[in-house]
Amino acid sequence: MTPYIHTVRYYETDRMGITHHSNYVRWMEEARIDFLEQIGWGLDRIEAMGIVSPVAAISCKFRQTTTFPEKISIDVSLEEVRGARLKLRYVMKNEAGRTVLTASSENCFTDASGKVLRLDRQFPEFYAALCAIAESAPDAAAAK
Repeated sequence: MTPYIHTVRYYETDRMGITHHSNYVRWMEEARIDFLEQIGWGLDRIEAMGIVSPVAAISCKFRQTTTFPEKISIDVSLEEVRGARLKLRYVMKNEAGRTVLTASSENCFTDASGKVLRLDRQFPEFYAALCAIAESAPDAAAAK
């Protein structure tokens, strides 16, 4: 996987010139969309199939601040995939290679009405693609 690169924008910083903490979650979403695109299952494709993927949980550990106009590299890895849930891990690094944030997000899968979808049963091709990535991960993410 190619890391997603985000350039810190001036408007993402506060009066002290430091990136406001809320922006990191936005960058995670940008990186998640890029990750799905890289594996051949872009959000446009998934949504055209009737799959919506709302966020169920987010966890962040801030390690170091970032400032305008730093380039932040975001590595995304699949931590776990279940029939109705996907957990991703994010490691953000600055240009010096220092980790600025580690995080995870968990998305569930629903239809437009909010009914939970079981990918393993209802969208087996997408589920199999996610499982293949999980199985090929260096730390062998769980696929259930």
